[in-house]
Amino acid sequence: MTQPLTGILPVAPTPFHADGRVDEDGMRRVLDCLIDQGVDAICILANYSEQFVLSDAERETLMRISLEHVAGRVPVIVTTSHYSTGIAVERAKAAESLGAAMIMMMPPYHGAGLKADETGIYEHFRDVSDAISIPIMVQDAPLSGVNLPVPLLVRMAKELENVGYFKIECPFAADKLAALIEAGGEHILGPWDGEEAVTLLADLDAGCTATMTSGMFPEHIRPIVTHYLAGDKDAAYDQWRKCLPLINHENRQCGLRACKTVYAEGGVIGSDHVRHPQKPMSPRTKARLLELARELDLTALRWGK
Repeated sequence: MTQPLTGILPVAPTPFHADGRVDEDGMRRVLDCLIDQGVDAICILANYSEQFVLSDAERETLMRISLEHVAGRVPVIVTTSHYSTGIAVERAKAAESLGAAMIMMMPPYHGAGLKADETGIYEHFRDVSDAISIPIMVQDAPLSGVNLPVPLLVRMAKELENVGYFKIECPFAADKLAALIEAGGEHILGPWDGEEAVTLLADLDAGCTATMTSGMFPEHIRPIVTHYLAGDKDAAYDQWRKCLPLINHENRQCGLRACKTVYAEGGVIGSDHVRHPQKPMSPRTKARLLELARELDLTALRWGK
């Protein structure tokens, strides 16, 4: 990449057959559907890809399939998070060797009580940065329960060669983004939004330049970012208001299941199966999801038909 990534960089869901096996052909169709929606990059093996229910062998297979199938059509961001620094290093090196444009990492944690301190976090990212030559995006998400203070993030951006992108999805994300941009200046290559764009308008006001949502409807969320960055805030706001009911329902009621359900409804994938202990959404929640999706005439609802 010669220019910082901006726009929309959705997380690809991992499709499973109804019996729980990874659907390799479905993965290829997911990637094609996302590219047809005009995305600026695709992220794989993230939390919304159900990375926490995949075996190491499945991760390797999905990474290889995804990078080979996308074949440079858009940049691919590979999530390589792990509590072990050594494993995180090896995952990052493998991603780079297969053609990843960037990696995404959460800080090292394992449950509520096993977390690295600030020195350990810095060393974790330092060791990965030293092992590869592609950019690293730091994911600051509530799931980890790890506090990532702005001074620590700025220090990593200034001192670690490959750290320059930050997905901020903690509470009060906009204020943290603004503080990060102010303190980090030119070292903050990508101040990004997350949380399925539920805070996107405020985050754009704070200076974010991209959003990493689910893959459910990037063709409708991308214009919010592009209009805003082009200076047309009224158009961005109008598009935001149009998308907000579906954004809210996905974020607050459905979670990672939403994208898979829409993709299955539209024939992109054959099943919206989620692996146990995740459970299917209720018929009530699903009905509202599909009603809101149809109101926006989502590409994914007709892509495979």
